[in-house]
Amino acid sequence: MKVILISDVINVGHQGEVKEVSSGFARNYLVPQNLAMEATLANLKIWEREKLKFEKQREEIILAAKEIAFKMEAVEFIVKVKKGENGKIFGSVTSANLSKIFKEKGFEIDKRDIFLSDSIKEVGCYEVNVRLHPKVVVKVRLVVIGEKE
Repeated sequence: MKVILISDVINVGHQGEVKEVSSGFARNYLVPQNLAMEATLANLKIWEREKLKFEKQREEIILAAKEIAFKMEAVEFIVKVKKGENGKIFGSVTSANLSKIFKEKGFEIDKRDIFLSDSIKEVGCYEVNVRLHPKVVVKVRLVVIGEKE
């Protein structure tokens, strides 16, 4: 089934592209989530008229994501965890933990948008990549501090 992407969809394409996707994916996910519309002649004509409006909205979204990235780079995020005598922490720091910490600081970040290269199992300083938009990824400073049990 051919669809016109209304917004960027990871691993599918960018806004405005006409893509061939499976009909189930289009009917069950893309269309109900308002991420795409069927590529009929009428919809293609509508898309051409609305194209400039969507491009302007897209640029505004990217600018807003860049502003958030600038704010996040200025903040040092601190994670307090329980640690043993040898400096290792109990368990590990996960993307779900980091999502909660970002939320406490005023940044709504989904855990799927936080990229940890390795699991964090020791006290120390780390750099974590956070995707705010498919075109905007920010490196965030993370400090893991241990508390004695």
